[in-house]
Amino acid sequence: MSSRMSRILSSLGTLSEWIDMQKKAVEMFNQINDAADAADRLTLVLVIRQAFQHMMKTLKAFDQWLNDPFILNYVTKDMLIDVWNTTYNILNTLLELDIRHTLTVKEMAEKLIREGKLPAFIELRGYEEEEGRRPTSPL
Repeated sequence: MSSRMSRILSSLGTLSEWIDMQKKAVEMFNQINDAADAADRLTLVLVIRQAFQHMMKTLKAFDQWLNDPFILNYVTKDMLIDVWNTTYNILNTLLELDIRHTLTVKEMAEKLIREGKLPAFIELRGYEEEEGRRPTSPL
């Protein structure tokens, strides 16, 4: 077998590993989703961040594929249309989520400020800034 053929087979093996990893991720996130309603706020923050990290990893891999002539050789126009349609739906859902939650956070913060109900760590940060000290992160 030629070295070129060996490299191609090795790449296909890597794809099989990627598929297996993604299937395990689907199972894991399904389990997390089943327990999400009962989770506390910290757990929700952690699992959302874990989901974001996995999405970024997957998006980066898709982007790398779109730059790889070997992979693109096997990608049909129908496959690209499927990727675009799905990407477009994810993008719109993400933008709607961002707008909805950013607006809600802004409105809640404005309401609390008007009512004089700043969280203690924000009041502390303001005090430290007034005293000329470097503010610390609330997290």
